[in-house]
Amino acid sequence: MAELRAVSDFPTETLPADVIPLEVFRALPKTDLHVHLDGSLRIETIVELAREQKVELPATNPTELRSLIGCGIRFGTLVEYLRGFDITLQVLQTAEALERASFELAEDAHRENVRYMEVRYSPMLHTRRGTKLTTVVEAVLDGLRRARDAYGITANVILCGIRNISPRASYRMAELAVAYKGRGVVGFDLAGAEEDNPPKHHLEAFNLVRQNNVNVTIHAGEAYGAESIAQALHICGAHRIGHGVRLRENGSLLHYVNDHRIPLECCPSSNVQTGAVKDLRDHPLKLYLDLGLRVTVNTDNRLITDTSVSRELWLVHSEMGVPFSDIKALIRSGFKSSFQPFHERKAALRRVVAELKRYDDRGQLREAAASPERVSRPGDQPLTLASGK
Repeated sequence: MAELRAVSDFPTETLPADVIPLEVFRALPKTDLHVHLDGSLRIETIVELAREQKVELPATNPTELRSLIGCGIRFGTLVEYLRGFDITLQVLQTAEALERASFELAEDAHRENVRYMEVRYSPMLHTRRGTKLTTVVEAVLDGLRRARDAYGITANVILCGIRNISPRASYRMAELAVAYKGRGVVGFDLAGAEEDNPPKHHLEAFNLVRQNNVNVTIHAGEAYGAESIAQALHICGAHRIGHGVRLRENGSLLHYVNDHRIPLECCPSSNVQTGAVKDLRDHPLKLYLDLGLRVTVNTDNRLITDTSVSRELWLVHSEMGVPFSDIKALIRSGFKSSFQPFHERKAALRRVVAELKRYDDRGQLREAAASPERVSRPGDQPLTLASGK
């Protein structure tokens, strides 16, 4: 299996003159609306947790373990891609481990200037040792709150049903989403193996969350065609679509999504890993963006895809040829598409728009704003706003 090219594989001196350096993308304010907790641990944390919990891993050397998990590997199918979770989930079966993992995920996001994040996971996958579902949810929320206190990053939770387990299990996850609505949980999702597991089979769960005014996002159009997206929207009532790569196969549905401003949670490098697209240049993101769809860029799984939001945005620019002016539009779409309450979303967007105005379309800080004041937050580390020179 081939590996995705890492950022280090793109030496700056060989890049075209009009490609803006990665450092600029790290400095930009960002969101991550599609990131899985159990696919985004630090590799060192997995090793440490396994040692503490006396869990036997297939390898304890971090480099070897990364290879076994498949970090950055092109698998070719979603099912193969998901096998890495068999390893990460082994160490995420206690409240302490979940609290640590969620805190570290938010800390890593803060370090690349992600301001808002929606972390998704399925509580039922973390009960092998008898941990209560409610304890699982509260542990993750505790970790994210601790990160907010330390760094100022806002992070909420999306709970997931699993399409290849059972509709009844998904209903139990929907009940949790309803119970924790307004207490850190902002949405409900359906994840897992997409082919042969249509979202309509989980309709009872979606009916429950919709009746309780809970936001809905659904993985669709990644390993199955546009019909999966149509079901997610028209039968299950999705407000956002996870991935949506195969939306381009149905022009009528594509324009419906565009006309109704339904956001797409695009995860470019992950889509290459799973075989949803052949390579980044084949990804439909630029087509969607040019047509006017509301597109967001996300990590999916920071560990398994070996990525960050900054890297994904930089690849969209350097590999797909999306100009920096449109990168700023992608960032604005991330803030517009969050599941935060309207007035919080509006306030965050207003701040971000002002920050993005500091950059011209070459990614350089405008001279008049070269040293803008930045609102400090607890635990903030100074951010270097690269000039792009």
